[in-house]
Amino acid sequence: MKHLIAPSLLAADKTKLQDEIDLVQNLGAEWLHWDVMDGIFVPNKSYTVDDVKKYSKTHKMFNDVHIMVADPKYWAPLFVQAGADSVTFHIEAVEYCPKCTNKIIDALHAANCKAGISIKPCSSVNDIAPFLSKLDLVLVMSVEPGKGGQKFMPEALEKIAQLRKIIDENNYHCLIEVDGGINGETGALCRQAGADVLVAGSYLFGHDDIVRRIESLR
Repeated sequence: MKHLIAPSLLAADKTKLQDEIDLVQNLGAEWLHWDVMDGIFVPNKSYTVDDVKKYSKTHKMFNDVHIMVADPKYWAPLFVQAGADSVTFHIEAVEYCPKCTNKIIDALHAANCKAGISIKPCSSVNDIAPFLSKLDLVLVMSVEPGKGGQKFMPEALEKIAQLRKIIDENNYHCLIEVDGGINGETGALCRQAGADVLVAGSYLFGHDDIVRRIESLR
């Protein structure tokens, strides 16, 4: 799978969520991105296990669940049960602990779920490089996680390029996903740097020209 678009429901209208999901599916989005926040690891709260469980089977897109939580070991299996096709947790949430990280990755794979790791802007590619051979996905945050509508941080492009080089040189089967401030312009830069999956929320939802905007990300 290459060059995928993952609309982020963080920017969707929560009062008509099914309509928003149907809209992006009908416009050809391949993935659906769920941002989960616990109010601890990041200040805000967003979608829950119950939300994913309620809507994960109402469409045919890939349920891409990004858990911004303080205890990913506890929460990851619950989202698998709720219908997640992939669960991405933060390396910072396990305090860069290799043993803890490997346990979560192995548990996700044992449950037939794709495993991903995300890095905040403060973390480096070196922090996750030892796990790339086992991962299905690495998520580069190009904003500080916790809320939508932030401006893209261009230093993320270097991380994407570094990851692309490592993954290609070692023939790893790990997709590179980017989230934060993605629009037609920044999305193109991320593609050029080597990204496979673009997450976009406020750029897509709430606009009359969403068809054009999705096409601009392709």
